[in-house]
Amino acid sequence: MPSASTPTSYSSTALVKATASVLVLGVADDKVLGLDTAKYARTAVEGVVRAIEFTGKAGSTARVAAPKGFSASSILLVGLGAFDSAARGTDAAAKSHEVLRRAAGNALRALDGVDSIAVGLPAVTSGDVEAVTIGAGLGAYRFIEYRSQDADKVPGAVTVLGPKSKEHAAAHSSGAIIAAATNRARDLVNTPPLDLYPESFAQRVKDQGKERKLKVSVLGEKELQAGGYGGLVGVGQGSTRGPRLVKVEYSPKGAERHVSFVGKGITFDSGGISLKPAASMEDMKSDMAGAAAVVQALFAIADLKLPVRATAWLPLAENMPGSSAQRPSDVLHMRSGKTVEVTNTDAEGRLVLADALADADAENPDLLIDVATLTGAQVVALGNRTSGVMGAEMARNLITASATDAGEEMWAMPIPEEMLSGFDSNAADLKNSGPRAGGMLAAGAFLQEFVSEDANWAHIDIAGPSFNTGSAFGYTPIAATGAAVRTLVQAAKQVN
Repeated sequence: MPSASTPTSYSSTALVKATASVLVLGVADDKVLGLDTAKYARTAVEGVVRAIEFTGKAGSTARVAAPKGFSASSILLVGLGAFDSAARGTDAAAKSHEVLRRAAGNALRALDGVDSIAVGLPAVTSGDVEAVTIGAGLGAYRFIEYRSQDADKVPGAVTVLGPKSKEHAAAHSSGAIIAAATNRARDLVNTPPLDLYPESFAQRVKDQGKERKLKVSVLGEKELQAGGYGGLVGVGQGSTRGPRLVKVEYSPKGAERHVSFVGKGITFDSGGISLKPAASMEDMKSDMAGAAAVVQALFAIADLKLPVRATAWLPLAENMPGSSAQRPSDVLHMRSGKTVEVTNTDAEGRLVLADALADADAENPDLLIDVATLTGAQVVALGNRTSGVMGAEMARNLITASATDAGEEMWAMPIPEEMLSGFDSNAADLKNSGPRAGGMLAAGAFLQEFVSEDANWAHIDIAGPSFNTGSAFGYTPIAATGAAVRTLVQAAKQVN
């Protein structure tokens, strides 16, 4: 995969004895945390903190020479803000874990090319250790495959420091798996569409599935046409690089519950004949972030050996305005048997999702989740960092709770019944473009028509959070973020 992502190791070595080029320490309210058993060292470091007037503001960092008594060559101070190391309880723990994730991410983003790093943030519980590990793994991510001079920016060996116990070591292993999955999703989204298109995306999934001995099935153009996947075929027919439907299955022995994930996989979205403005195409390699998220979440579930059956469905297509492209006013015969009139070829994601949702729903999973960069209306409603979650109340609540635990921002949204009337068509059962007002909710209403009434289904719109066009922050880099991977893994743990 085209990335440079540094894996982490775990050690219970005392902070003052950690041998590294840089030791990362957390500061909150002018106090250095984690050195309670080495008061002389804490006194020395806090003297430096006062001297440089480092307040410990969240997101801040400062690198200083290590005082006498430390084995590390230097210390990176990272601000924890209003951090309560003794906070416990579900909500308090979730908040403190996110503080640790962001601090570890800030630290690793600030340490380009450092050959050895020891992360000594205040990790007491196993949850703390997992949070620090995830933050460090995500912060260490660099996408340099297509750059000729940036190999020296990759951090070297990273060691997470924490208590000595099997439980804490296991928490580190879990965090490392989740971070790696998120980074693989970032890899896919960051890869240029010249190199990542439906066939090549499917091949990467097959290769990674083979490594885990998972079942991976791929339907090509002929199979999709024969199978009545009108939405997927229609969207992909304008490109010389045809569509694919990928199904990945993880089925451990004894699993009693089944989670199914569907991810929008538009490898490049020009808008089709309803062509986007040029500036609106610049980041459209990211329109497959939903597919990247669901498949890498499934791989993480397999790597964690969770005792739950999991299936990922990836409808992959390139939406191009070629001479064979679908036209506004075409009517598509969908996999579910419904017909859809195309009134806007740039409302293509819901078409490919609808076909895959029909197949996923037919298996009657205990939890059915789709993830998509579906609407600009999501960004208008919730901004660039908060995903919208719609669907059945039980599934929607599970996803938002899982997001809180995982440290991702997601907000429950309704699907008002009047939204569906905006898709009325004189030519077909539905049209694919609905009302402008409440566009995110309307898209959810459209998708709801392709799952059964009793399905425990939720739709996650990650249009804004999936791709960061602003400055890096916390463990989040510029460009692909890997949004939703952690939430999906956490949801699978809860379903078990």
